This record gives sequence, C-alpha cells and structure tokens, in this order.
Amino acid sequence: MSSRLKPHHIVRIIGVGVALFTFGSYLAPFVFEFDEASDVTRKVFGNVPSGVKLAFYTTIPMLIVYGGWVASYRVKNWERGRPDNRRTTLKNAKRRAGDFRAGVYMQTLLREPGAGVMHAMIYFGFLILLGVTTVLEVNHQLPTDLKFLHGNVYRAYAFIGDSAGLIFTIGIVWAIIRRYGPFNWRPYRIRIKSKPEHAVILGTFLAISITGYGAEMFRIALEGMPEYERWSFIGYPLATLVENNASLAGWHQFWWIAHVISFIAFLVILPTTMLRHMFTSPLNMYLKDRDRPKGAMKPMPNLVEGDTELETFGASVIEDFTWKQLLDTDACTMCGRCTSVCPAHATGKPLDPREIVLKTGEVMARTGDPAVSPPIGVDSEITVPANWMFDRVSQEELWSCTSCKACDEICPVNIEILDKILDMRRYLSLMESNFPAELGNAYRAMENQGNPWAMNQGERGDWANDIDGVEIVDPGSPLTAEYLYWVGCAGSFDDKNKKVTQSMAKLLRRAGIDVAILGPSEMCTGDSARRSGNEYLFQMLAMPNIEMLDGMGVKKIITQCPHCFNTLQNEFPQLGGNFEVVHHTQLLEELIADGRLDVSQATLEERITYHDSCYLGRHNDVYMAPRKVVGAIKGIEIVEMPRNGTTGMCCGAGGARMWMEESIGTKVNDERAREALSTGATRIATACPFCYIMLDDGAKAAGADEDEVKVADLAIHLLDAIEAGESKMDHPDSPLSVSFD
Repeated sequence: MSSRLKPHHIVRIIGVGVALFTFGSYLAPFVFEFDEASDVTRKVFGNVPSGVKLAFYTTIPMLIVYGGWVASYRVKNWERGRPDNRRTTLKNAKRRAGDFRAGVYMQTLLREPGAGVMHAMIYFGFLILLGVTTVLEVNHQLPTDLKFLHGNVYRAYAFIGDSAGLIFTIGIVWAIIRRYGPFNWRPYRIRIKSKPEHAVILGTFLAISITGYGAEMFRIALEGMPEYERWSFIGYPLATLVENNASLAGWHQFWWIAHVISFIAFLVILPTTMLRHMFTSPLNMYLKDRDRPKGAMKPMPNLVEGDTELETFGASVIEDFTWKQLLDTDACTMCGRCTSVCPAHATGKPLDPREIVLKTGEVMARTGDPAVSPPIGVDSEITVPANWMFDRVSQEELWSCTSCKACDEICPVNIEILDKILDMRRYLSLMESNFPAELGNAYRAMENQGNPWAMNQGERGDWANDIDGVEIVDPGSPLTAEYLYWVGCAGSFDDKNKKVTQSMAKLLRRAGIDVAILGPSEMCTGDSARRSGNEYLFQMLAMPNIEMLDGMGVKKIITQCPHCFNTLQNEFPQLGGNFEVVHHTQLLEELIADGRLDVSQATLEERITYHDSCYLGRHNDVYMAPRKVVGAIKGIEIVEMPRNGTTGMCCGAGGARMWMEESIGTKVNDERAREALSTGATRIATACPFCYIMLDDGAKAAGADEDEVKVADLAIHLLDAIEAGESKMDHPDSPLSVSFD
C-alpha cells in the first residue's frame, strides 16, 4: 500500500484542523485574560449557559470532522479514475488563477442575470456571514490587548453582518419563489427537475437566516437596547418590538439554540448533498483543460499499430473515466442549464445532459468503498447493482447527442459533459460493435471508399470540370500552390455542396489565390467515425492523410467544412499532423479586409440570417468572420435568430447524426429551420455543408417556397451579391434580381 499523501488524506487533515480551531475557541478564554476593553462591543456567548456552550464546542468540531471524513470518501472516489494531467505550471498558473477567480466571483453564473444575481446573493451573503462569525471567534480567542472588535470597528462589523444577512435572506426567498412559486414563474430547467434535497437545502438556509435575526433581536433587547447597536439596522428595529420582561433571557436562549441547530443541519447536509459544490465547483473551474483545443476529443493510443497495453477502450465503468471527469460529477450544481440548451432534449429525445453527469456520479458513489450516496432525495428507481454505466445510461441517450457542445459551453462550473458521452460511445463502438445500423453503412463506406457517402473516389474532383484553373495535384509531388483546398466529402459528392465548392473556387480565382486540390487522393478526415466512437476507423483514415500531406510539404489548408477544419486543425496534431488550417469564411473575411477580393459592387437588397455552425462556433470560437463577410454586402439587412452565437442551436447533423435516422420526437433541423424562417429572412446563410443540407431540408419541410427563401452557404450568397452588383453596373436600368437556381 502506498504511503504517499493522497487528496482524500488532505481533505481529512483540513477537516481535523478546522475542528481543532473551533474547539480552541472554547479553550482560549481560559488561557488568556478575558476582559473587554470597550463598552462598544459584543459579548460572546452572553446569556448562554456553560453547559450549552460546552455542548456547542464539542458538537460542532465533531460534525466538522464528520464532514471532512465524508468529503474524503468522495475525493477517494475521484482517485479511482484514470490519470489526467491537470498540473499547474508556470505557463498556466495565471490562466488557472483566472478560471478560479471566475468561479469564486460567479462570472459564468451571471451570464444568466436572474439566476446569477440570486445565486450570488446567497453565496456571497453566506460567505460574509461565515466570515463575520469567524472574525468573532478569532477576536474571542485573542488576549485582551490584542482584541479589535470594539468601538467603530464593532459598529462597522455590526452593519456588515446585518447587510450580509439581508442580502442572504432576499436571495433565499427569491430562490424559493423561483423553484416553488407559481408554475409559470419557474424556468423550464427547474420545472423538470426539483429534488427533495433542494427543499432541504433552501429550508436550512432560511432557518439559519430567520433564527439568526431572532437571536440578534432578543440579544439586543436583553442588553438594554444600547445605542451603538443601531448599526445592526435589522436586529435593532426588531428588538424595539420586544417587551422588556423576565422572559427575554429564555427567548434569547431559544433563538440562539435554534440558530445553532440550523447551522448543525447545514454541517450535516454539506458533504452529503449538492451543497458540496461550494467547494468542488471553484476547484473544477480551476482545473479547466485549456491545453487541449476546445474542439478536440481526448487522444487515444495508436490503435492501428496496436501500440497500447489497454485492455478496454472508452468508458463502461467508473475506473474508465479520468479523475477529473469524476470530479465533474461532484461539482454539478444541478442547475439544468445544459439541459435547457440541448437540441436533442428540446426536440423530445431521451438525452438529458444533466442526467448524464448525475448518473455517472450515482454509479461512482454507489460503487465506492464505502458507498457514499446522498441520503436525501435519492430517486427510488436508482439501483446500481454493479459498476456498469449502461445500467444507468441508455444507448438511446448517448446516440441522441449531436456533439454540439452547447452543454459544455453554458455550464457555469466548466463540467465537460460531452467527453463523457463520447467516451461511452467509444466503448460501445470499439468493444461491443454496438451502434445504430445506419452507422454501419457509413463505416463501411469510409473504410472501403474513403468517404461516408459511398461514392466513387474517382469522382471527387468532378465538380471542377466546369471551373477553369483548378489544379488537381499528384500526392507524390511537392505542393507548389500557396494553399491546398481541402474540399471535404460533402463538397465533393453532395449536389448542393458542390455548388458551394464551385462558388468558393470562383471567389478564390477572383482574389488571385493560388490553390490546388487533391481530387481522388483526398480521403475523409474521419470526424464522423471519431464522434461516433470508432477511434480505430478514425485513425485508419487520418494517418494516411497526414502521411500524404506531410510528404507533399503542405503548410496551409483551406476548407469549407467545419468538421474537416476542426479535425485537421485540432485532432490531426494528436497523430503528428501539424498544419495551418483556415475556414473559408475566415479567408474570405481576410481577403475582403485586404481588398484582394473586390466586393465594392456586391449588393443584395434582401434580409439574411446566419446560422452558426457548432463546429465553427462553439468548438473553435469562430463567430465574427462569417458575419463580417455578410456585412460586406451592400443593401443587405442582417437579422439574428433568437439563438445565435454561443447559444446558437445545432442543425442536428453533428456527432455522426448526419448518418443516423431521427425517429424520436421532432427533427432538430426542422426546429432550427422554423426559427430561421421566423425572422422573415429571404436568405438563410450557413458555413457548413451539413448545416446547409439540414436547414435546406428543414425549410422545405416547413413549407418554405424555394423562390422566396434561399438556404445556401455564405460563399454562394457572396458570389450572388458580387455578380448581381456587376450585372447592375452593366445594365443600370435593370432592376436588381438574383436567380435562386
């Protein structure tokens, strides 16, 4: 057995240390002379019998040790996970500190102002109250000459304490109304998931607040309403309502004991309910993975060459996850933001991202040694007979995911939900060959024909037959062009997207950009294989591509597919392929800004809305380049959909969903297309071949007339605008019109 100090040992040491400090508060006055130096102060434990005082100073430390021990078992569960290098180094220390500060200051929570302000009032109000109590205890332990809580310092102390209590109470009442008030007041994510432990937590906090003011009220009255206590601007007015009689002492003791019992209840539920996120959430934010690109999946060993000693791949049991993924489950606040933005959940699919996290945590807790499941509000149907994730997480949940990353993006405590889903997909695909039948067709096509469309590789360059100046290079020769144009499978084979490729080629020629394509030598990057868990097939496709590109000396790559863009830029480096990759919207923005692409005549007197691609936006933070391209067109009216930018809704094709049937609930693309049409736009712009296909199909399903609404890639819209403007210049008396053919 290793003697190395482990994280759960540290938690126990901290618990014991805090307990000893608390008990020291009881002993200190017996060691040091106790005599207040000023009349303007507060007597500690005034009117509290010595027996009650002794009980307080023995019970509280024992509960703190208990909490530390229970928390240490949670931490011990994290240690069951696989290694995950989240070390703090000189290089990342500043960034880590910023992430931690964002967690402590609630910066991510405040992205939703209502809930953020409410939570901040509870959090900061409670922390200040805890600090006020700690200051009182520290002052209590000091020798007379060193005591500081008197005079004006005490007046400020009293004011701060009552202010924090008021803020805390308002926050608690606000939270109760949000969760248990009229049904239509409650956010959707709260309506669908309120547990008994939420009521216990809010009730405990409310009791702490009410009993605290009650004890203060009777203490001030018992002390004879001293003038300096007016700084306790809540307690003092309440004390004026109390009659000065012999029962004051008894009432003060009653409220003081009730306040202590409320605090004891808090200490009991702190390590056993979601309240533990007070500690785990800032820690989780501090440990955010910023070294791995946002869009990259976790790397795996070389499966093609068998360069691994691993016996299983992916995640099926708790030990298959990393320790950080297990920490995630204890950092979850159950806020439900992830659920509220999940496109699969919104359209009636079984996936609920919050439940993925909570179910992982349940399996971890129930199969630990000892088991540490929360005793409050555990659903009766939850049974974990074995350490097996698929007893709690259904395959339908996992395969509903579009990998849009909306859940990860909105999580206020940086929980990495998508990684868990994809790791479980890896297990199903690699270990059990258990995946939707339609995926099998795509896998075979990628393996045998180099593309998921099952098209002849020899036809990859056919789109260029009608375009002058497109060079198809021999992969055995060095690339002499400035850029390699990585067309992608959709851009090569899908009829809609071949028009995008042709439009882009024309725009590049106008800008004088020297490009070449691989034609039949280009193979699928393997994005869909990897997102569906088939890492072996991904590597089988990626490695020859990397070898070919390296052999040609390729440095710069253009692509119109965000999935290719993400894989080439963020995931090929895991296998040794390092290239400079730009998305076509980024290059178009640059060419327009530099004046190399002349858009001075580009005109469209229409209304347009832009749909954010998940793999361009949330996975790679490219939001403004496409909008700047659209903004360069004269006469255009840009209107945003309600869900745009970081909150944009997925088209439904990511995560290999492009190749799977959608038979449950509403189709995601239909939902998104209706939102786009609701803007009144006559043009819907995309920047992804999958988005183009899905939104075009969705618009047709919604009954949109192709002559009234044109769904197309930005490159097509831009070329339309340029050609329309030039046509207007050549025929100034003709009305401006653009064919939707």
